[in-house]
Amino acid sequence: MRLIKILLPTLMLAACSQPNAPANDAAAPATSPPATTATAPEDAPQAGLSPDAVEPSTAATPDTAPPVAGTDSAATPATAAAEGDARERITRLLGDADQYESVFNELQRGVAAGDRAAVAGLMRYPVRVSIAGKSRKIADAATFQRDYDTIVTPALATLIAAQKFDTLFVNWQGVMLGQGEVWINGKCLDKDCAKAEVKVNNIGE
Repeated sequence: MRLIKILLPTLMLAACSQPNAPANDAAAPATSPPATTATAPEDAPQAGLSPDAVEPSTAATPDTAPPVAGTDSAATPATAAAEGDARERITRLLGDADQYESVFNELQRGVAAGDRAAVAGLMRYPVRVSIAGKSRKIADAATFQRDYDTIVTPALATLIAAQKFDTLFVNWQGVMLGQGEVWINGKCLDKDCAKAEVKVNNIGE
């Protein structure tokens, strides 16, 4: 009994010094992840635009189609007409533009006047002609004048009259009227090609 009286204060002191029980996990305040601001995807439409709205392109586009490899920039009649500078291209590719313009003008005048001899004198013989859709070569001016009406048809005469010198198609082969109905080119008269004779070398529908 005496031992109990001695131990009782010690046991009571020990009970009073026990730490508080840990708080219930469920009672602990919940921690939330840091708040994030919702952002729209990059391709989302802007306010005031419908979902299928498209911004206009700012990429530069060529004014004309690129030239075909192996040809001059005036590679098509459409391009040549758009450029409108036959004289510069003739000088750059063929030489003396004055000769080409002279033959062109004389051809227009001769055809407009129905002057067979004048037109025949502009040909380089043997000249390739087209008669009724068939190609052939005429050896001399006399034969050309004889077959003039079948070579220079009303349709061809109209085409020649309507052609403008500035819109001629030009490449290294020569100068072309229309879609190839008439070709004018030069032939070197000396070794260095310092002089050239410019004539019509192909004519006909």
